[in-house]
Amino acid sequence: MAPAASASGARRGPAPLLPAPPLRAQRRPPSTRGHTSSLKPRPRPSKMAAMAATAALRTLRWRLLRAPSSGPARRLSTAEFPSLEEKPQFPGASADFADRLEFIQPNVISGIPIYRVMDRQGHIVSPAEDPQLPKELVLKLYKTMTLLNTMDRILYESQRQGRISFYMTNYGEEGTHVGSAAALDDTDLVFGQYREAGVLMYRGYPLDLFMAQCYGNASDPGKGRQMPVHYGCRDRHFVTISSPLATQIPQAVGAAYAIKRADANRAVICYFGEGAASEGDAHAGFNFAATLECPIVFFCRNNGYAISTPTSEQYRGDGIAARGPGYGLMSIRVDGNDVFAVYNATKEARRRAVAENQPFLIEAMTYRIGHHSTSDDSSAYRSVDEVNYWDKQDHPISRLRHYMLNRGWWDEEEEKGWRKSSRKMVMEAFEQAERKLKPNPQLLFSDVYREMPPHLRRQRAALERHLQHYGEHYPLEHFEK
Repeated sequence: MAPAASASGARRGPAPLLPAPPLRAQRRPPSTRGHTSSLKPRPRPSKMAAMAATAALRTLRWRLLRAPSSGPARRLSTAEFPSLEEKPQFPGASADFADRLEFIQPNVISGIPIYRVMDRQGHIVSPAEDPQLPKELVLKLYKTMTLLNTMDRILYESQRQGRISFYMTNYGEEGTHVGSAAALDDTDLVFGQYREAGVLMYRGYPLDLFMAQCYGNASDPGKGRQMPVHYGCRDRHFVTISSPLATQIPQAVGAAYAIKRADANRAVICYFGEGAASEGDAHAGFNFAATLECPIVFFCRNNGYAISTPTSEQYRGDGIAARGPGYGLMSIRVDGNDVFAVYNATKEARRRAVAENQPFLIEAMTYRIGHHSTSDDSSAYRSVDEVNYWDKQDHPISRLRHYMLNRGWWDEEEEKGWRKSSRKMVMEAFEQAERKLKPNPQLLFSDVYREMPPHLRRQRAALERHLQHYGEHYPLEHFEK
């Protein structure tokens, strides 16, 4: 790391990374704001200790007076103030005085490093960081990623053929899904954005329900009332996805605070993209999570683009992880194409979030190989060569495959057999979903209130009258009666 240059041109040593706070042996108790403390007042120091402290301060002051006045300004530590009254007492920050006008520069040090475990050829870089996952778990990671990839291809083509209305692929980001999902407990609550299908697939969500949701048929748990890829599953603790960006962030913080209050030994993980981190809801969520000390892991997928807007036009700072310390969040940046790095970071963040009741921020650096959605043509704002580089040279699936081949856990014959069988499974679920009827139109009015209010009853009656008169203009034969 190169030394940082100050505003005056003087060179200073590299800014040290903030050390992680020591692990506490016990869980933090729930917040007691608004309650009278029952702690006893601290006993006053003895007269001998006070005399010793006074002597030490006099000695330090004498040394400061004898020190040469030339040279760059330096910050005084707490012990260097002649009296406690001279130390800053502002309630808004813990800091020292400075006697030189100097603005903090945003880019005086190199960027936050990216944590990784294995290189692009699947070799472990540092054996001490190898999670030592068993073969069965590694195979599950790989098969989940490749099955998701196969489902993406089939449903993407389905939309292009007019069979479904909309779709969003996960190409290139599969490692962020399964690496983080594997590090969670099954009861941890998941708030996704709309590119976390792999998390739900890792938890065992069946292919036929993925297809039912995208087709909006009668088997869809959401009863056809959501856009495609807006999955949700109560049994797997996956909160239903909503379309507006970043709305899930403050919601996730509220859920984490409730979990903390209940002392439930669970965590919340909240996924979002770097574009969503520009929304006001993200800033509110970060601040509430820190001040309320919530057991939550914020997981940002920094894939390079917010639809068509590259990161260079989204922010001027050092990505998303750099924002964490400003809000009081423990933060880390990881290689999102390295499934082991994602696993290690998420597992440790989740453990400490639960043990210490504090929030964590993970920024996973990856690349969105596919179009943003079927409504997007990414060739209008990025080159084919750029996409091909990430697809061929640094893909999370190929990296994990190299690792498995190096270990002798996988070979080309197994690869061909799995690709064939996984495609067959997806196609069977696809064909079944396409044959099923759509939900009954009456379901438009249910599941909002326990007892249907008068205005919804009037709307339902109006729809019934409309279909009686003009039903021949609607494909009612495709809907359940």
